[in-house]
Amino acid sequence: MEEEQNLSKFASDGELDKKGNPADKSKTGGWSAASIILGAELSERMCVIGISSNLVTYLVGKLHLSNADAANVVTNFMGTLYLLCLFGGFIADSLLGRFKTIAIFGTIQALGVGLLAFSTSLPSLQPPACKDSHQFCIQASGRMMAFLYASLYITAFGVGGVKSNVSGFGSDQFDNEDPKEQRKMIYFFNRFYFCISIGSLCAVTVLVYIQDNIGRGWGYGIPAGSMILAVALLLGGSYIYRYRKPGGSPLTQIAQVLVAAWRNRRMSLPPDPSLLNQDGYANTMDPTKRRNLHTNQFLCLDKAAILDPDMVESSKSGPWKMATVTRVEEVKMVLRLLPIWSTCIMFWTVYSQMTTFSVEQADTMDRRIGSFKIPAASLQIFLVGSIMLFTILSEKVIVPYLRRLTGKAYGISSLQRISVGLVLSIVAMLAAALVEKKRLDTAKQYGLTQKRNATLPISVYWLVPQFFLVGAGEAFAYVGQLEFFIKESPVTMKSMSTGLFLSTLSLGFYWSSLLVTMVNKVTKHGKNRGWLPSNLNIGRLDYFYWLLAVLSVINLAIFFLFARWYKYKEEWGSNGEDRNSSNMKELNTSLEKTKTEELEVYVDVLSHTKL
Repeated sequence: MEEEQNLSKFASDGELDKKGNPADKSKTGGWSAASIILGAELSERMCVIGISSNLVTYLVGKLHLSNADAANVVTNFMGTLYLLCLFGGFIADSLLGRFKTIAIFGTIQALGVGLLAFSTSLPSLQPPACKDSHQFCIQASGRMMAFLYASLYITAFGVGGVKSNVSGFGSDQFDNEDPKEQRKMIYFFNRFYFCISIGSLCAVTVLVYIQDNIGRGWGYGIPAGSMILAVALLLGGSYIYRYRKPGGSPLTQIAQVLVAAWRNRRMSLPPDPSLLNQDGYANTMDPTKRRNLHTNQFLCLDKAAILDPDMVESSKSGPWKMATVTRVEEVKMVLRLLPIWSTCIMFWTVYSQMTTFSVEQADTMDRRIGSFKIPAASLQIFLVGSIMLFTILSEKVIVPYLRRLTGKAYGISSLQRISVGLVLSIVAMLAAALVEKKRLDTAKQYGLTQKRNATLPISVYWLVPQFFLVGAGEAFAYVGQLEFFIKESPVTMKSMSTGLFLSTLSLGFYWSSLLVTMVNKVTKHGKNRGWLPSNLNIGRLDYFYWLLAVLSVINLAIFFLFARWYKYKEEWGSNGEDRNSSNMKELNTSLEKTKTEELEVYVDVLSHTKL
């Protein structure tokens, strides 16, 4: 009895305090620690959204880039930023741990944003103003663009280390095997994303206004200062966090299994999976050293765990020649994520239009409220507001209702969340195409097609539906993807799996850049300036939105096929066979009501799976 009480005192997730001792749950973790981490993410979002939401207007208005080139600068920056999250996750999992990675890369991020504030403030780093109503403009020189790129990509490097680790480090503060903390864990991801939305809201309102009306130096200097403060607070709270030791390079572990499977490719699998190279720590309390159940997918990888008596007895055995079942199953988990990962990319291609072409649309429309003129980038307040609205509705209304309806703790599964987001992104592009057609018709009706900077007599509020729908879709897709990639990945690869999720954002932005380039090449010929010229009034941006809608429909169909094929961790039985739904429901009920030794072992096996 005394031993059980002692165990319950400490986090059972293999986590440690700052001194390297088992983490005392009464002194570490919980919402006190998570709140500081959420504050770091809020500051990170203020920096990133403060740059991305309004950068296109600076590139076009001050540096005199074309609309397509400016859009590609933004999407390439965002793509690189999220791609570097894979590197940040790798560094945390293999070397530094999540806390040190956030602190170091947060400082680098603050430095990059500070350099951006400096580069946008100096007249010597900007070309002369345009003459004759923007008909004769000198583009920024190579030196000017080089300084801008340096500040942007230093920022991206810093964000890559912060963004890939804050969610994992925050979730580390809750014990997944403590029922009380488990319930708090259910709401952590929603509240995490709510903080993201608050940071984004501050960026698209206060920071955008400051950038357009006071100065870019202040507009970028303020978020740089907030990031420095966030890092200071993070360091100050170091004694109340729960830490997890780096588990070694996850890429090395994956490579070892693949190499061992290739070496043993000519060997025959044993008739029973129990004859494979099993682990010797099935019931340990450390989840990073807990045996994973064998599954019957990707059986070719099982050859990495074939027991060769000659190899075992000799000194030649090693992880590159013979893996354990647990290592093989961890690689299988990662491989099972990839089909879903590939179909999440298209959503972020749609999302990227809200920071590029939608802002450029807004810049040509009537944005007046009395004597006040709304900054074009501030239209994203409807995107952020929609995210916040649907995040709250999901936590307070949708999930509780579906929980009662289905009897399942999570209410709506992560894949179902993602599917809702994908559907809403399609509707958003349909609305965007129709609104752009109306904007172009207005330009023709009033003879303003050739006047690039003319304000068309059409209200900017026509753009609200596309921002609102993409925001609603993001509220579902982002939370669903984040939850899916963290909970369905191996425990030892949590940061890297977060980076894997964020790489979908990266590839979504890159795919947008590639589509813009391809569309310009295909549609621009002779005197025809193509769908996406510098003057949107003589282009066909609506056709581009239709193209995105069609591609999104195709992507959704493929997603449904992959989602039907995918099995959650909890759906695998001890021999890799599916449980039927009635048995699963009875088992969930028994888990809540009994404390028998048999069920405690079962919970031990199912740790870090979907609730």
